[in-house]
Amino acid sequence: MAHISTEHEVLAVVFQVRQVLHPATKRKPALHVLLWQRALEPERGKWSLPGGRLDSDEDLTSSVSRQLAEKVDLKELAHLEQLAVFSDPVRVPGPRTIASTFLGLVPSPATPELPPDTRWHPVSSLPPMAFDHAPMVEHARTRLVAKLSYTNIGFGLAPDEFALSTLRDIYSAALGHPVDATNLQRVLERRHVITRTGTTARSGRSGGRPAALYRFTDSRYRVTDEFAALRPPG
Repeated sequence: MAHISTEHEVLAVVFQVRQVLHPATKRKPALHVLLWQRALEPERGKWSLPGGRLDSDEDLTSSVSRQLAEKVDLKELAHLEQLAVFSDPVRVPGPRTIASTFLGLVPSPATPELPPDTRWHPVSSLPPMAFDHAPMVEHARTRLVAKLSYTNIGFGLAPDEFALSTLRDIYSAALGHPVDATNLQRVLERRHVITRTGTTARSGRSGGRPAALYRFTDSRYRVTDEFAALRPPG
């Protein structure tokens, strides 16, 4: 039997909640994914997830961290975890290539410098994607939505300190449906996920009572309620 070589690549689905400009000139938070545009065939001009070949002397996590730092200069990840394996024999042209995917999160205030061929794209309106990278993005988003319900993974998307309205906007953007700030506060405080900092935000132009600031109690991933689900209203 002829020997068939198999290659291995690591790819990162990196999310960040960023502001997008709507027709009414209002900025609205939306979940974005980091993509780079291919300059060569195959799939020239289409958009890919960052990553590349796994070297023989490195493990998966070391490989994806190295490639994010080297290829897209991304060093501000608040969370990184292995996600899934994509192993369709014909998922890419040429030798069979197995892809291990990772979920990465960048906090909202971070503004990493990106190469010219790399951009943030709204998950709700992806550009033409190379190979099977679009299903990888959808799989990662589905996993993120689930984990926002039963873990403290929101720390990876939020600033160090935030008003409840800011956290509501981040959760709404990531979940894809409106979230009530009061209910979110009650749920997260009951699970000891967030706590008050004892300080307040600066007053806006309209004046009024300054909003209390909160922070996540820790930035280490943990399960808070394995049976919980943050469902859409109604």
